[in-house]
Amino acid sequence: MLPADIARRTFLQRTGVSVGSMALANLMARGAGCGANAAESTPSSAGLVSQGLASRGVINPLHFPPQAKRVIWLYMAGGMSHLDTYDHKPKLAELSGQPMPESFTKGQQIAQLQGKQLKCFAPQYPFQQYGSSGQELSSLWPHLGEKCADDLCIVRSMFTDAINHDPAHTLMNTGTMIAGRPAMGSWCQYGLGAETENLPGFVVMVSTGNFGQKQPIAARQWHSGFLPSRFQGVEFRSTGAPVLYVNRPPGVTAAQQRDVVDAVARMNSIEESISADPEIATRISQYEMAFKMQSSVPELMDVSDEPQHVFDLYGTQGGDGSFAANCLLARRLAERGVRFIQLYHRDWDHHGSIKEHIAGTVKEVDQGAAALLADLKQRDMLKDTIVVFGSEFGRTPMAQGDGRDHHLAGFTMWMAGGGFKPGFSYGATDELGYYAVENRVSVHDLHATLLHQMGIDHNRFTYKFQGLDSKLTGVEPCSVVHDLLGS
Repeated sequence: MLPADIARRTFLQRTGVSVGSMALANLMARGAGCGANAAESTPSSAGLVSQGLASRGVINPLHFPPQAKRVIWLYMAGGMSHLDTYDHKPKLAELSGQPMPESFTKGQQIAQLQGKQLKCFAPQYPFQQYGSSGQELSSLWPHLGEKCADDLCIVRSMFTDAINHDPAHTLMNTGTMIAGRPAMGSWCQYGLGAETENLPGFVVMVSTGNFGQKQPIAARQWHSGFLPSRFQGVEFRSTGAPVLYVNRPPGVTAAQQRDVVDAVARMNSIEESISADPEIATRISQYEMAFKMQSSVPELMDVSDEPQHVFDLYGTQGGDGSFAANCLLARRLAERGVRFIQLYHRDWDHHGSIKEHIAGTVKEVDQGAAALLADLKQRDMLKDTIVVFGSEFGRTPMAQGDGRDHHLAGFTMWMAGGGFKPGFSYGATDELGYYAVENRVSVHDLHATLLHQMGIDHNRFTYKFQGLDSKLTGVEPCSVVHDLLGS
């Protein structure tokens, strides 16, 4: 038994053993690089790193019995209007065209409408009840409404602190508006480890629609921040080469590349034994992961083994770069053990022509999202997969011409699977959809609840950074929303 005050690095240094040298010993013991077949099947240095450290995760045992193994986050980038999709406000329709009551907006943070005349703007489509649970959704959602309403746990009382896209994305992904902090996917992989050795534990895909303004999504939204860099999200492209520069160069055989990877691992392990730099272990593991991905990624992306009824369900044959095609890949990634999967769809920034444009954007995602839920459910995977659907913020009840501006004081998200209550609605905004007023849920509350379902106590899950015990949920009070949980 080691004394509690001996750090891991100190132990490794004093015993003359490092992660790199353990990895190298494993590499040499297994005789890596012995021909083409061995190159495809023989684990080397990073295999031991992932099995010994990354695959287990740092939280062992977990704080709670986990209800979910993985997260698929359907991220509607740009700011989905809750008022035209999930939050029915008859009073707003009644007051449409009239001045917005000053009691709602005086002194409040407003984006581009600041200082302008504010008028109420009616929801653009009728709402109706769906499923035996009577969930109330806009008529724009025929697939989700008619097929999945009884699976959805809808939260209509979300609020955030950021009024513009990039800081709002950063807060939703990392728990702070300060750039450079770890994404939630990185936290999950660090804490829980990975269930796959052949694919990254955190994968991101981006699709782009044809109706809203296309705000950029910075790669720092899936960065590992101050966590070891092997926990960074990896972006898979929907068309063309899914991962840049991962393919084997022309004329290079698997055995030759195996030799290169092994030689680099040996050199890195020597350097690691001298410097004790933990990033060198990351370098070893990432070389190995890239080598394995040369086989695993083409197999993942080749959807030819899917039956036609699955393509019909998603409304795509795959490989077209659409949100629906990415939803199909998300299910395939989940089956292969990827811990955290994030699908961004860039088409929700509707500052103008919202009636026409939001109908087009909803159509781009409705069938794919519904198909993903149905596909996971019929494979008995929805019970231990959390599907999250939502944006970085909502849109204003006030008109911006014939569109809506950014809005932070109230918006809607939904979850499905992973122990969240199905067919359940929670919280409310006021009669005009401006403020979250009933059972308010912050971004940190959402993060705490998702971590809880994965078996993690957000208060106990910290990482020492610049002398502070940093955590995903920050320092402000937040809590698990237990009312959302259970069958």
